[in-house]
Amino acid sequence: MSFYGSETHFTPVETQIPGINSPQALYEALLECWCAESCAPRMRESWSPENPTLGQCSVTAFLAQDLFGGRVRGIPLPEGGVHCFNEACGGVFDLTDGQFGARRLDYSNAALQSRERHFADPEKYQRYLLLWQRLRAITEREAGHG
Repeated sequence: MSFYGSETHFTPVETQIPGINSPQALYEALLECWCAESCAPRMRESWSPENPTLGQCSVTAFLAQDLFGGRVRGIPLPEGGVHCFNEACGGVFDLTDGQFGARRLDYSNAALQSRERHFADPEKYQRYLLLWQRLRAITEREAGHG
């Protein structure tokens, strides 16, 4: 599995997560973190370990922004909703594009997304916190601290 922009290399702006020093490292750790509970409720019934990025875009993009800075942008989808991804250090990466299979997204001219607007939904904010908690637990375990 990989993601759009996987060749991108950034230096984290936040070093509180041991071993997360690139979007690739974050992606690999999140493969163990994404779960039905961190998936958007409207997609939860379709979530599976085989499609772990389904319904994870906004909570993942804002978590990646915490680590790598930059901006979160969103692509309006024909079926409704907005798909979030990251723009940082002159590059773009989308840790959750795998949910679209072979479908390619147009990352140009995507609208800026507001953390405040997304997290005004308490349920979404709780999913974001859950993802952070799971990420910390996994990285601490791998670093031998748990």
